Amino acid sequence: MSLKIVLKAHEKVIIGNAVLRNGNRSSELFVENTVPILRQKDILNEKDVNSPARRIYFAIQLIYIDSEKCAVHTESLFKLTQDIVEAAPSTTVLVRKLSKQVADGQYYQALKTARELIDYEEELTCHV
Repeated sequence: MSLKIVLKAHEKVIIGNAVLRNGNRSSELFVENTVPILRQKDILNEKDVNSPARRIYFAIQLIYIDSEKCAVHTESLFKLTQDIVEAAPSTTVLVRKLSKQVADGQYYQALKTARELIDYEEELTCHV
């Protein structure tokens, strides 16, 4: 079964290792095999990696789309998760959840959990 992706005009998407940008009109793509896919709304640019939770999200994103360097990115993720739990122990539940998802190869789900971690981090920093 194929996955249908509808892209808005000029929207970007990562499919496998390729970054694609749509033209002037919306379009439909059908992905016929299993491959990492990230829509523009889910892509975190390196210039926006400015907090511990965002560094975790970015590391998972790299694990997901850069399978050749998966071990390097996973090692980086492990260090980042240790650091955030030491700094904010209340993040432990989310960090454990995303760590299990990564260990199980559920990278897209881990990105969703990392998004929750970013939201939680923003809540914590707003109250400081």
